Amino acid sequence: MKSVCTSSLFAILAVLLLALSSAARADVVPGETINRTNANKVSNLLSPGNYLLVEHGMELNIVPTAKVEWPPPYKSATEKYSAQVKLGSDGRLLNYVAGLPFPLIDVNDPEVALKIMWNYSFRPLYSDDLDLREPQVASYTPQSHGSPLSSYTVGRMAFYSEVGRLMVPPVPSDPDAAMTGIRYRFGLFPFLEPSTMRGYGMVRYDYLSPSIEDNVWVYVPTTRRVVRQPTEVLSDASGPLLGYQGGAVGGRSGGFGISGTAPYVSTIDPDSYFGFSGKILNFNYRFLGERTMLAVVNAKNSPERPCPFDGGKSVCPENWELRHLYIIEATEKPGRDFSIPRRVFYIDSEGWFITASDQYDRSGNLWKTIATFNTYRDRPVPDARIAIYPYKRLFQLAMVDYDVQSGASSVMYMPGRDSAERECWYIDMGLVDKSFFTPLTLRNAGH
Repeated sequence: MKSVCTSSLFAILAVLLLALSSAARADVVPGETINRTNANKVSNLLSPGNYLLVEHGMELNIVPTAKVEWPPPYKSATEKYSAQVKLGSDGRLLNYVAGLPFPLIDVNDPEVALKIMWNYSFRPLYSDDLDLREPQVASYTPQSHGSPLSSYTVGRMAFYSEVGRLMVPPVPSDPDAAMTGIRYRFGLFPFLEPSTMRGYGMVRYDYLSPSIEDNVWVYVPTTRRVVRQPTEVLSDASGPLLGYQGGAVGGRSGGFGISGTAPYVSTIDPDSYFGFSGKILNFNYRFLGERTMLAVVNAKNSPERPCPFDGGKSVCPENWELRHLYIIEATEKPGRDFSIPRRVFYIDSEGWFITASDQYDRSGNLWKTIATFNTYRDRPVPDARIAIYPYKRLFQLAMVDYDVQSGASSVMYMPGRDSAERECWYIDMGLVDKSFFTPLTLRNAGH
């Protein structure tokens, strides 16, 4: 009886959501511009946090919805391997080889939320490796009027996948994965500017087993040492920069610490890179529904442009289109102690990327909101000479992390607005291997 009632409830919710989506479509039309004067037209088409961005000045250009296709190798792997994938009793993926783990989503499935999160985690953004060159982050105070309080540039932001590999040998998995249990390696180093931060960086290993904590190493140039950090620190706005002695840099008190001599401030926590980069099995998930909402999938500007209507705290004007999204609530598991205990993700059902993320503090209040700005083309910038692909693919060009409680904001630009490296996005080209993601490489780069 309980399952019948549950199914009936989901059926009723589906009808209601469909009705809401149909009404939503009538509220905006391609060619329309949305700003703070008519923001009420999109109040049910954006996350609560993203809606505040519009109320504070972010401008949206409404464009027609366009279809997003997966890279052909990724699509073929999904067709070949997905039927054998299932969830273990502890939530881990079993029998996964490559591609999207769960292409057929049933909203009545009691495990649908976790399956959607695994799809996000193995999304078609990249499969083998990712090498982002010189991304930049600009941070703004509530009083900023176009000029950031601080900014920094990182030499490389890179991933190396040990499973699900499709293009660069070894495929479909690195033998190291079976020996070490490592799922992927991540590196963010070295900081190139400002000079007071030069050399900073981090390396992170994520493991397939839910019982093995991520390994995190940080290079601190003031001490010339590589130090270990607990996983929980990665949900702090100051993240891996804990231990730096140059001034307050944020954290659990609100994520945007400022002192008179602080060379670096930011609202972004490392677990929020790309919308969410935390360990999947450190959270419990709840399916909140599916809706047609607005998101940036075919951005027109690369590099992205600071919004002139809110002092640069977001990106605008940019193209927004109606998309079919899954809404997932992530809550930290008992025993965890993350600065952000609850997040709500809005995940695109075609590209499987996070379009928006609202983050809540321990009192249950909305704390921060993330908006991602993505494009779908065969190259990240129009004049690319190397990063050109034989098919269209997704690129994230910017990410806004806005503290709704303080009014502070940080914007990550990919490619950087002032970077010498213009193409930025190098995907599945084998430009990074395992040797890049070691504490020793981190230390040597920092020197």
